Amino acid sequence: MRRQAYSTDLSDAEWTMLEPLVPAPLPGGRPITWSRREIVKAILYVLRTGCQWHLLPHDCPPYKYGV
Repeated sequence: MRRQAYSTDLSDAEWTMLEPLVPAPLPGGRPITWSRREIVKAILYVLRTGCQWHLLPHDCPPYKYGV
């Protein structure tokens, strides 16, 4: 799913530097629904705007895990 860009989004260069620091999903766990980059983008949006996770725009990962 493609979503609109936000000013808090990471550039490709920033993601290249940050990606090795974000843990990979563990094998045998729940199937991956959202990419690690999308989750980091949502976290940065929450940190920058001060909104609550459940108030994120609809094109961001849902606040209920597994939805």
